Amino acid sequence: MAASYWDSTQRRHWQFTKEELASMRQKLEDEDPGLVLMFPLPELRHLNIYFNQQINRLGKRLGARQQAMATAQVYLKRFYSKMEIRRTNPYLVLTTAFYLACKMEECPQHIRLVSQEARSLWPADFQTDAVIRMGECEFFLISEMNSQLIIHQPYRTLTSLQADFNLLPEEVALAWSVINDHYMTDIPLLHPPHTVALTAVLLALVLRPTNVPGQASPAGGATPAAASQGIAAATQALAQAQARQAMAGGNGGANAGAGGSAGPGSRPGTPGMPYPISGTQGANGMLSKKVPDARVGKVQRFAAWLAESTIDIEAMVDCTQELISFYQCHEEYNDKHTKEQLNRFVKARGL
Repeated sequence: MAASYWDSTQRRHWQFTKEELASMRQKLEDEDPGLVLMFPLPELRHLNIYFNQQINRLGKRLGARQQAMATAQVYLKRFYSKMEIRRTNPYLVLTTAFYLACKMEECPQHIRLVSQEARSLWPADFQTDAVIRMGECEFFLISEMNSQLIIHQPYRTLTSLQADFNLLPEEVALAWSVINDHYMTDIPLLHPPHTVALTAVLLALVLRPTNVPGQASPAGGATPAAASQGIAAATQALAQAQARQAMAGGNGGANAGAGGSAGPGSRPGTPGMPYPISGTQGANGMLSKKVPDARVGKVQRFAAWLAESTIDIEAMVDCTQELISFYQCHEEYNDKHTKEQLNRFVKARGL
């Protein structure tokens, strides 16, 4: 088992570029274009939302830990990067992925109990020999993932950084929610877990609603106007950090040549994970116009911390853009339509 993400199979074999991922998926569809034309599917993000909902339904019935459900979603993404979805029964695959993830995350569930709950959730899509089929599907999943089953999650990084950034409980809760949401995107196959955790922290800092005396706070979080300002603040913070990191690049290179290692403020032996630094160190007053005064200092310190680190800020920018795009896409999601299109090919092909 790889104790470090940097030595893990996740980093070496399961991190792709967007172009590589698109090419892999297109190749799968090109193998049988007739099948693709016969059974059109919703866009991938809508499928991911639906799969997320079904895994959560199953997990809540069985009292599974959040990390096990997150691991199941990563297994699902890995499997469907190797296998065309129309050739499988997605309900069987997601149930098996959940069962396998529970074993790997040391909260195992009995296969008969899992299959029983799955049949009660999806009676039309689970056959009476579900236990046998789950056993076969488990070996299929393990084979397609080359037995590379250890998943490094962003939750651990978030927990370790909570004290470093003096995060309030509501900020941690919001960052945790952002991490949960990222499993409905391609981000787990594109970026390292610490990058996701840091992006979640930044979004939590700029999007957390502020209770103003005499003014009701929105139940679901920030208002659209506040959310827009928060996104602008996040963009500003990342731009500041990226500019300062680029300016310090020359000095960092000189330090490395003189015997330095991962860069200013870095934790020894952990690439890209710096120690927190104090003060605002050049973060300008532009942020104060975009976030409430109570959080300006936190956002500024976060931007300064990033600038002094070796974190890939471009990756954080991409994560932010992916999440914003996902939230916009989520508004167009139609659960009934997605379910009907999935069930259509499962029934038609007798899967």
